[in-house]
Order: sequence, then C-alpha cells, then structure tokens
Amino acid sequence: MDPPGIGLLMMIVLWLIQLVIAFFIYKDTKDQKMSAPLWFILVIIPGFGILIAVLYVIIREVRKPLEPEKTPVDTLKERYARGEISGEEFEKARDILMK
Repeated sequence: MDPPGIGLLMMIVLWLIQLVIAFFIYKDTKDQKMSAPLWFILVIIPGFGILIAVLYVIIREVRKPLEPEKTPVDTLKERYARGEISGEEFEKARDILMK
C-alpha cells in the first residue's frame, strides 16, 4: 500500500517537469518566430502537455529552418568580398543605400 499523499506528490513532480519543458519550448519558439505564449500554455496543460511537447518537436523538425534576412548592404558586402565590385563602387553603392 502506498503512503498517503504519494499520488499528489507524483502529480506535482510531473507538473514541475512539464513547466521546465514548457520554459525551454517557450525560449525556442521565440527564436523560431512562432507563438511562444500559445505553445507555453499548451505544454503546461496537465495530461496533454507532454503530447503537445512531442508535437512541437515534430513540427519544429519538419519546418524549414529560418535564415536571417539579408539586407541590401549585406549583399553588397558579399559582392565586394568576391571581387565583383571595386572598393570605389562599394563605397558609392553603400552611401546610396544608407540614405
């Protein structure tokens, strides 16, 4: 026979584990530009939270990875680094883009 209160203790421990998982998912969803508060709330739902966390991992792996957006100045720097444009052309174009 189980000691009294062991069931309640186990529920609390499992929910604390869900909170930790939800915290990490929250941080990751912000980096992935997904709805962080929504995922956090879904993951802390008792009973379903672990399933939602698994679903999140699957969705994250299937999604196309986010690439930072390149600015026109970044493209200009790449062209200069490859030698496609001279230093003078680079300076002129950068001055025009920065206006």
